[in-house]
Amino acid sequence: MDYLKKKLEPMLNLIEKLVNIDSGSTNKVGVDKIGKILIEEYKQMDFTIEVKENKEFGNNILIKHKEAMKPEILLIAHMDTVFPIGTAAERPFTIKNGLAFGPGVADMKASQVTLLYAMKYLYEKKDAAMKNVIIILNSDEEIGSPTSRELIEEISKNVKYALVMEPARKDGSIVSSRRGGGRYTLHVHGRSAHSGVAPEEGRSAIEELAYKTIKLNHLTDHEQGISVSVGIVEGGDAVNMIPDSATGYVDVRVESDEQSLEIAKKIESICSVPDVPGTTIDLEGGITRPPMEPDEKNQKLLEIVKEVGNSFGLIVTDSHTGGGSDASFPSHLGVATIDGVGPIGGKLHNEGEYLEIDSLTERCFLLAETVSKLSESN
Repeated sequence: MDYLKKKLEPMLNLIEKLVNIDSGSTNKVGVDKIGKILIEEYKQMDFTIEVKENKEFGNNILIKHKEAMKPEILLIAHMDTVFPIGTAAERPFTIKNGLAFGPGVADMKASQVTLLYAMKYLYEKKDAAMKNVIIILNSDEEIGSPTSRELIEEISKNVKYALVMEPARKDGSIVSSRRGGGRYTLHVHGRSAHSGVAPEEGRSAIEELAYKTIKLNHLTDHEQGISVSVGIVEGGDAVNMIPDSATGYVDVRVESDEQSLEIAKKIESICSVPDVPGTTIDLEGGITRPPMEPDEKNQKLLEIVKEVGNSFGLIVTDSHTGGGSDASFPSHLGVATIDGVGPIGGKLHNEGEYLEIDSLTERCFLLAETVSKLSESN
């Protein structure tokens, strides 16, 4: 690990540069600025770059070595964060007591640098494994990967393994399974009327949405890993009017494909029949991320990662998480997938988001050696 330990300072300098650029999912200028910086780094190692242009969101970037023939390992790292424009100026990159702070420092500016320096390590070693990888830097993971999902699934059809650069959990564990999930929007239509003059003529959209909120929330079964939550409701124009419109926004989390189908049917059934006569509902959305289940292929890859860690004294543990990520897409297509292979971080998406600096070099080494191990028979 000596090479990587010597590179800690330039790694931190690059993380600082990236953290101090706002790159929220809807900030195309900022995301593309991150992309341009990383593109120049990869070009120095004989990687070819293919930019997938987007008009609304940042461009997605496909990277592979100029001599790559049929790369078997997909590496995915997103460039976007959840933070609005101005956050980087308010809370710029700082270091204190062995931790680095700043918007997106762990999720996933540091992971981008970890991936880059793993490739630099392989490049300096002249390890042929770098010809066995194909890298996707995507621009919209934090909002469900609307433009990059198709690219991820297209590449996934031709690889054996996928390593996703989400940060390791705060206890150091990598992610071996994730819940799937989706979003629904209920547009409820009623009939307006003055609540004092002719309330009987009205049909309350808010009342109808209230019935649906209770029924949908009751689909939750924590023991089975199912969560359905109406998180935002909107409606009404005036307190003295029967509201003729209301909107509800629903978050869904599931553990398995079977649950995805079952919950989708139940939500559609609930919303198909009004509880308040004279109201109607337009239902939009669905399950947008399949679950990443701990199947046989994923477990075998997990064991390889643990073996690589053991080879240099790092005990790798794994955990399940309810949050979604791009790991769900290759896993759902039958690709052996592991997530959370970035450095250790915590308080993600919050003001106190942090990176454990000491984990940078060890996780970079773990990633590089895992890529090398997976490429031995290539």
